[in-house]
Amino acid sequence: TVSTDEICAAIKDIYDDTRSITEPSGALGVAGIKKYVEQRGVSGQTLVAIDSGANVNFDRLRHVAERAELGEGREAIIAVTIPEQPGSFKAFCEAIGKRQITEFNYRYHTDREAHIFVGVQTHPENDPRSA
Repeated sequence: TVSTDEICAAIKDIYDDTRSITEPSGALGVAGIKKYVEQRGVSGQTLVAIDSGANVNFDRLRHVAERAELGEGREAIIAVTIPEQPGSFKAFCEAIGKRQITEFNYRYHTDREAHIFVGVQTHPENDPRSA
């Protein structure tokens, strides 16, 4: 089983390799092979996936591009509640270190706290949950 994010990452991989856009069902085979190789440590074999479609709504490409980063483990999305006081956001930024912030949404909640939703760039070799 592969996730939507892994399928989006496969669509991006196909695009990077062939400069063609495939639909999610067409990228499913590539996503499955990538997961199989990762889980089983396969190397030195030729693996083949059949890409069978290009029925993509152009408006969905933004969604695919955003989710591909998650599927490749290059971005983590986190939701955090921080105190609604001066210095809280700075403390949060210091806590995540030198990682790039790729997305940021702020929601005032009460006089005491705010909810933030943050995309943070990670490295594929790291577990995104460690961000």
